[in-house]
Amino acid sequence: MFNTTTVTDFVLLEFSAAWELQLLHFIIFLVLYLASLMGNLLIISAVASDHHLHRPMYFFMMNLAIQDLGQVSVIVPKSMANSLLNTRQISYSGCVAQILLFNFFISSNFFLLTLMAYDRYVAICNPLYYEMVMNKQAYIQAVACVWISGFLHAVLHTSCTFATPFCSNVVNQFFCEIPQLLKLACSDLYLIEIGAVMLSFIIGLGCFTFIIVTYVQIFYAVLRIPSVQGRQKAYSTCIPHLTVISTLLFCGFFAYLRPTSNTPSDQDVVFTVVYSMVPPMLNPVIYSLRNKEIKAAVSKLLGFSQNTSSSFLL
Repeated sequence: MFNTTTVTDFVLLEFSAAWELQLLHFIIFLVLYLASLMGNLLIISAVASDHHLHRPMYFFMMNLAIQDLGQVSVIVPKSMANSLLNTRQISYSGCVAQILLFNFFISSNFFLLTLMAYDRYVAICNPLYYEMVMNKQAYIQAVACVWISGFLHAVLHTSCTFATPFCSNVVNQFFCEIPQLLKLACSDLYLIEIGAVMLSFIIGLGCFTFIIVTYVQIFYAVLRIPSVQGRQKAYSTCIPHLTVISTLLFCGFFAYLRPTSNTPSDQDVVFTVVYSMVPPMLNPVIYSLRNKEIKAAVSKLLGFSQNTSSSFLL
């Protein structure tokens, strides 16, 4: 028989019992969060304010920045507040909100990256049809489908995770994370969430396969472009997108495809910080480094000359 308890709140993992180390954690997270905040807000503001960037690729990029900003904002401020106030508590509803919103943003992120791969495929492999396929109505509807799909995916996992009663309220992570919550399950109902995870894996594998096949065709088409300048322009739009996808998948694989243990370790925390905070922080940098139009828009937004901003961003 399981010792089922009524859980009204959860106790999150503390980084250290020493106040000095808790303060250090607060400072590190504050720096990482501000870096993500500033970078993504710059991308959003630059695309929104520059009419030259009101095109599908940059509209997708702006939505990606919104998702990255949402992803870190769901988990980091609460963790910083807990460190500063020397507490570990999070309410039941707060935990549900973290699970729902974090999965919403990260799922939408992956679906959007898949859509962006299709956008690059049409632009490079079928440029004559690009304006017809990626007209304003089409790409707005596509992004709306991305957000709706991400929300439905998040609702599925949140409802399946909290369908089971919990034997404990001690979460061995600095935010509410599905794998850690499933370890607290008191009944076989957690198998419903395992089934949902398998479904998500199949969907994710399908998206990943689509991205790989798409980029094989893209690079084959790029190699047939006669001019060096044309190939460089094509690469400049594809390399950042591939880098962002690789960063997300690399961090995710390291976080989840590793042996799990019932006791928390510093390595577990580091892996979680990497997959949850590093991609949102790096994505604006990746796109800024390779895209001259983004550089120009950011420089205009910040009031720098183009030459000054180029050296600043590089």
